[in-house]
Amino acid sequence: MKAKPDDKLSQAEQPHGNRIALSQDPHAVREPKENNLEMAIGHEVRAYRKRLGITVTDLAAATGISLGMLSKIENGNISASLTTLQSLSRALGVPLTAFFRRYEEPHNAVFVKAGQGIELERRGTRAGHQYNLLGHIDNNSSGVIVEPYLITLTADSDVFPTFQHEGMEFLYMLEGEVVYRHGDQLFPMQPGDSLFFDADAPHGPEVLVKLPSRYLSIICYPQRGKTE
Repeated sequence: MKAKPDDKLSQAEQPHGNRIALSQDPHAVREPKENNLEMAIGHEVRAYRKRLGITVTDLAAATGISLGMLSKIENGNISASLTTLQSLSRALGVPLTAFFRRYEEPHNAVFVKAGQGIELERRGTRAGHQYNLLGHIDNNSSGVIVEPYLITLTADSDVFPTFQHEGMEFLYMLEGEVVYRHGDQLFPMQPGDSLFFDADAPHGPEVLVKLPSRYLSIICYPQRGKTE
């Protein structure tokens, strides 16, 4: 589906022509944030004060914080104590967490050169199933863990259609051909085919049709969860 210039991509086309609403706009631009915590807090304190239409003197009187201290806080020149921030949140009528809204925590990225993914064995890995982990970011801000793998199957690989684990999984076939089982359904997968499914149902390659076979497997699950 080709998006029109004013289309916010709120819908996507399904294979059978059905349309579903998507809640995220992938082209949205977030409000700029601060990399410095003190500056971020100061910006919010000043913004909430001005929104209420009160002066620094008014806020000082309401909180018992000196004018000099308030000026330093609003200008990001001092790290305010938790007690001070609590006083400001009560006086401004906002939750304490509102002061951290503009703070941008560091975000990580992982770059893996071709052929340099980490080869490993996951719990439940069957004989001859080669897993190359293509990246991993732990303790991220999204609330989910994403594990991208390049999986290679050869003549030495076992068929095993009964993997089960928490989360969702996406497969994209790169080379070869397999018949992949999900629950009671079978999917003949060739290069360019993809499969997206609830990973709690039994799944895995049931027939190795053309070898070697390679496909991407991207597994997502809550940070507290564990996989197979």
